[in-house]
Amino acid sequence: MVVLLAYIDEIGETGAFVARDHDRFNTSPAFGYAGLVLPAAKARQFGAEFDREKRTLFRAEVEAAPHPGRWERKGSSVFRPDSLERYPEQIRVFAGLVRRVRALGGSLFYYADEKPIGTPKQTALDADGHETASMREALNRLARHADTQDANLMVIIDQVNEKTRAARLPEMYGHILGRAADHPEMRRIIEPPMHVDSRLSANIQFADWIAACTTRAIEYQLLRTSPFGWVPRCKELASVRGAFTHESKLHLCHRSVPDFHHSDLLRPDRPLHPDGALGAHIPPAVARRIKAAAERAHAGSGADR
Repeated sequence: MVVLLAYIDEIGETGAFVARDHDRFNTSPAFGYAGLVLPAAKARQFGAEFDREKRTLFRAEVEAAPHPGRWERKGSSVFRPDSLERYPEQIRVFAGLVRRVRALGGSLFYYADEKPIGTPKQTALDADGHETASMREALNRLARHADTQDANLMVIIDQVNEKTRAARLPEMYGHILGRAADHPEMRRIIEPPMHVDSRLSANIQFADWIAACTTRAIEYQLLRTSPFGWVPRCKELASVRGAFTHESKLHLCHRSVPDFHHSDLLRPDRPLHPDGALGAHIPPAVARRIKAAAERAHAGSGADR
């Protein structure tokens, strides 16, 4: 039996979102998970190739690090607004590594939920519930992908603190076992997600790069204005188009257009903003009222703190 290894990292974070220019709730309009899926027999080979490319690309930084073997470049630093202009070699290396994933029989993966716009109080935010729901759906879709490949699956995620890990583990184990009765593809998952320190795993580090690329593409699709329009238009990233599993998905929040699937995230034409300026998440007047209310709440009693 073939075994697949899924290495995933977080897209964005679970907190509330109002706008990019809001002074507090400005981090990410969606939350979820993204990464890569590789045949277990190829995982070590790809990890070695990633490590070699990283050490070549960032030679000065690696050599200057106190512990070169544990040095990592975060995906958020690889995918910046000016990356294509100032650091095109980083994007070319990323694209080349995606081609290697595909050549080794692997795929890229993402699942994310768009957040409702507003402060925690306005949206009745349940951050833990949001994280749990996103992880459940990511596991469901990874299991479905493994089933289409007639393979078993292990899921590996970037390490979190012990308190979070201890709370997450029984929840995920219960979900996998409970869902298997009606959805036999869940039996493809051998164990609940394992947590690994990214400093010690080249493949988790590349999952972080994929999550960053996916995050930028999601921001471009969801937000009216975005400095990441270069991501879907970048010819160097042609290898990413078509690399995602068919089960990959961005679930939209109360939209009038369909959810994004597979490589839809890299469409240069934006279904939500067809004219490039309009088509906001909500009517502009409503958006202004929400933003004003959020600012008043933040400056007031601090109820959302």
